[in-house]
Amino acid sequence: MSTTKKVKIIVPGSSNADLTGFAPHLPAAGETVMGSSLHIGIGGKGCNQMTAAARAGADAWFITRVGQDVFGETLRRHFAAEGFRDRYIREDGTAETGCALIEIDERDGQNRILVIPGVNRNIGAEDVRAAEADFADADAVLTQLEIDLSAVAEAKRLAQAAGKPFLLNPAPWQPLPDELLCGIDWFTPNETEAGGCSGIGITDGESVRRAARVLLGKGIRNVVITLGHRGAYWTDGTREVMVPGIRVQAVETTGAGDTFNGALAVAVAEGRDPEWALRFANAAAALSVTRLLQRVIDGHFYLADHATLICGAVDLE
Repeated sequence: MSTTKKVKIIVPGSSNADLTGFAPHLPAAGETVMGSSLHIGIGGKGCNQMTAAARAGADAWFITRVGQDVFGETLRRHFAAEGFRDRYIREDGTAETGCALIEIDERDGQNRILVIPGVNRNIGAEDVRAAEADFADADAVLTQLEIDLSAVAEAKRLAQAAGKPFLLNPAPWQPLPDELLCGIDWFTPNETEAGGCSGIGITDGESVRRAARVLLGKGIRNVVITLGHRGAYWTDGTREVMVPGIRVQAVETTGAGDTFNGALAVAVAEGRDPEWALRFANAAAALSVTRLLQRVIDGHFYLADHATLICGAVDLE
């Protein structure tokens, strides 16, 4: 995605060291399975989204905490390699760096994840408030729910005060107060999260639309419901777009939703049409599942260039 000036994206969010094990199948309760390989990588929904935004061409401003341990050092090397602005990345000695234990089924790329939040639990409103001056010239603000809700609410408040688009990816799902939902510019649940927030179980296209209408009724301006391999749906109550999924051979599905959100935030920040934005984000997410995260980190491929190729019929320049 080429622009004359990089858009500035602020992401308050979690960051983890990921220990990813691959096995011929995921173990059942009480079962021991011999794995084939182990990868130590970078994760956390905030870091994943920030990485995707940076690789889609953004000036990346990350608000997070890391521990005073070897995993904290690993994360800092990743932040530097990706070009993150580190002014609001705090070192916190009160707990360990966040960590995720991920099991991957080699047959289909499905995963099971145990997250130990560590210092991510300490990311609160004060961390976001420290970055207030940088909200003034941001182009979009994106966050998720792996940090305290006070930080999410403060990010929304500062974005609105500065007149900037605020995107919330409600993952991992938890009940949210209506006052937090009201006024969100872009709300990006998957089908399970959309069902939890709207009270409508999503089973088909009509239930997607019904859930979106409920969410719009809560004061949200744009609703995007991601549907995995089936694609993504967007509506603002007047228009609607359904972008079909892109068929790929999945190697690892971890972080696909985060990649979608990071790429979407860049498209929104650039003022792109919603259909264009969904197609780009969908292509970026499809690309992300076709290779191992660790290889992605080592290879430094960029989402903008590769997603442009995948989108095909859409003129992304």
